[in-house]
Amino acid sequence: MRKLVFVALIALIGGTAAAADFKIGFVNTERVFRDAAPAVRAQKKIEQEFAKRDQEMQKMAEQIRKLQESLEKNAVTMPETERRNKEREFGDLNKDFQRKQREFREDLNQRRNEELAAVLERANRTIKAIAEAEKYDIIFQEAVYAGPRIDITDKVIKALEDKPAGK
Repeated sequence: MRKLVFVALIALIGGTAAAADFKIGFVNTERVFRDAAPAVRAQKKIEQEFAKRDQEMQKMAEQIRKLQESLEKNAVTMPETERRNKEREFGDLNKDFQRKQREFREDLNQRRNEELAAVLERANRTIKAIAEAEKYDIIFQEAVYAGPRIDITDKVIKALEDKPAGK
């Protein structure tokens, strides 16, 4: 399928090159996600949303570490029943931590994907507007290589900064 698209593109370029100029652009989506103002705001929003849970996870990890140190240091001198109770407490706490950590990662990834989808939607509208205004024939968002001459990523990032949200 890709080969067919490539052949069709070459035919289109070859067929129209004689009649008119063919204008191609490229946008580096990763840079848009990293550098564009809406993406930066989205990342900060996510960090704020998850800061409290992250702190709770860090406290829990510290609690587990201290319990493990105590067990390692005092296991020999502790009565058998106390040692078993501490080991059970450690195992339960560790299991709970693993579960909470997995849920945290899943929730974080879901929110990040939601926010990035909104940024991508805005970026695509912006790219389309630039393409129409500057009469691009095609703009790629994925390429193995794109020369700086056709890279319009900076233009898209700047346009996203100038645009209010929802436009």
